[in-house]
Amino acid sequence: MDNENKTTGENVRYTRVLIKLSGGALAGERPWGFEPDALNHIGEEVMNLRSLNVQVGIVVGGGNIFKGELGERWGIERAEADNIGMISTVINCMMLRGVLTSRGATDVRVMTAIPIDTVAEPYIRLRAIRHLDQSNMILLAAGSGNPYVTTDYPAVLRALELRADVLLSAKNGTDGIYTSDPRINPDAKRYKSIRYDSVIQQDLRVMDQSSVLLARDHNLPVHVFDFDAPGAMQKICLGEDVGTLISNQEDVLI
Repeated sequence: MDNENKTTGENVRYTRVLIKLSGGALAGERPWGFEPDALNHIGEEVMNLRSLNVQVGIVVGGGNIFKGELGERWGIERAEADNIGMISTVINCMMLRGVLTSRGATDVRVMTAIPIDTVAEPYIRLRAIRHLDQSNMILLAAGSGNPYVTTDYPAVLRALELRADVLLSAKNGTDGIYTSDPRINPDAKRYKSIRYDSVIQQDLRVMDQSSVLLARDHNLPVHVFDFDAPGAMQKICLGEDVGTLISNQEDVLI
């Protein structure tokens, strides 16, 4: 990667990050599919993050193409529906690769947990780490390759496997974790930081509980933030308190 005019890794809090994007991030305001403004926003935010010399991996969901509720409506069994969803994430990663390469990123790799050798590399942990070591960006498709698992759990799993410093959990429509739904309760307060156990005990469904447990057991920090806010990921990596940090730190409300 060309390091000209880039901030050195010494100036950032995290030098290797895994970003978890929902399929909805690619759809923008649309219920399905792809929205050009949303894709441009993703491309700009990721490339700006790369300008800090941060090594980037991205796990992408597939809800903009296929949701589990469709499988239920059509009588498709869960395992088959999840397989369709995993294929959707491959499409999203390929679309995202196209967006990033159009912005000049020549070192983007799509890696998938299910074999589709003609369009993507198989996910091999040490190969993925090697890509990151060489400052290649990796887009991780198909979750863990297994049904009955949400995208949250593979995101934490991949972050741990790839020795990421942090998981950046991008949300649409919320800027962190609140004591209750701020859309219903105007007195709801946002957590600046919250312990893993508090998320679990209070059943704050910002992430799948199994993923929170996995992050807790391996002390992986998770930043929950509003992806629609420009520059949020850059600010987090530069040490600013954006959104909510899930960690072993004490619970702090704003």
